[in-house]
Amino acid sequence: MSARVLICDDSKIARKQLARGLPTDWAVEVEFAEHGQEALDMLSSKNFDVLFLDLNMPVKDGYETLEALKSFKSSPVVIVVSGDIQPQAIQRVKDMGAVAFHKKPASAEDLRHLLTSLNLFSANRNIQNINGYAPNAAEQFTLNDCLQEVSNIAMGRAASVLANMLNVFIKLPVPKVNILEVGELQMALDYSVKEDSCSAVSQGFVGAGVAFETLLIFSDSSFPDMAKLLNVAETINSVVEVELLMDVSSVLVGPFIDAFGKQLNIDFSHSHPALIAQHVKVADLVNAKRAKWKRTLAVEIVYEVENYQISCDLMMLFTEDSVSVLENLLSYLVEED
Repeated sequence: MSARVLICDDSKIARKQLARGLPTDWAVEVEFAEHGQEALDMLSSKNFDVLFLDLNMPVKDGYETLEALKSFKSSPVVIVVSGDIQPQAIQRVKDMGAVAFHKKPASAEDLRHLLTSLNLFSANRNIQNINGYAPNAAEQFTLNDCLQEVSNIAMGRAASVLANMLNVFIKLPVPKVNILEVGELQMALDYSVKEDSCSAVSQGFVGAGVAFETLLIFSDSSFPDMAKLLNVAETINSVVEVELLMDVSSVLVGPFIDAFGKQLNIDFSHSHPALIAQHVKVADLVNAKRAKWKRTLAVEIVYEVENYQISCDLMMLFTEDSVSVLENLLSYLVEED
């Protein structure tokens, strides 16, 4: 008898990777949900044995989904597979009923070992290729899809470093990936940075034909809580603010780029981080770089610290020449075995 498996993840890439990583000698029928609410709707009308659940999703995230499952009379075994590897995130999902957590990406070997350890699967050497997953030939994967997934994994690595350093929980969004004209870039930043003024640190990276700039933008209202968490006792002046900016920038950007580069098999060379704006409006920040940012492939991630008034916006701004190189480098994510 086949096991019924539901994979819930907003990323098409992640759904595909997880499905094709399931044991080929496991009699299983696989279905998909793009967010928690869709998964809950499906679970209300069908019985599933196993739910693979992402955490960072739109509409209803993994935490909200786990909370809602508590009211179900019968629910599947839940395995969380996420790029968010903060210790608090792992403990929270287990406290909420998940039987296991696995970081993204999960290889076929990882999944086989995990499912065996949970007594959800036992190898049948006499049966081959009965995994019910069949790739959808009509499904198209874009550069944005691929870049969003590798950014999501890198985001989780960086957040974990910051969370461990500050002993806090970082609230993570779904990364946004778009090709933006300079005016659209300003609108995106206006939406994310809701304060009247902000400060920003920039750093350049290059490797294997890929060139980009990271821009870390802090709402100026974040400084008091940031200083508190970093145990800064001095009066907050412009010099202390710059030190705080550089400290947090190094912790967030360094691990992010390291995890991003490993997924592309690139060691990026980089410039020194530089303060490019302090206490300015978003429009002034964009104007300062308008000539350079005419049109860019942008990845945007907004980090927030739970229970503190700290918010920072990390953007990766790629050169136009990098787009075709990225498409080639990320093609491994959608290649069939």
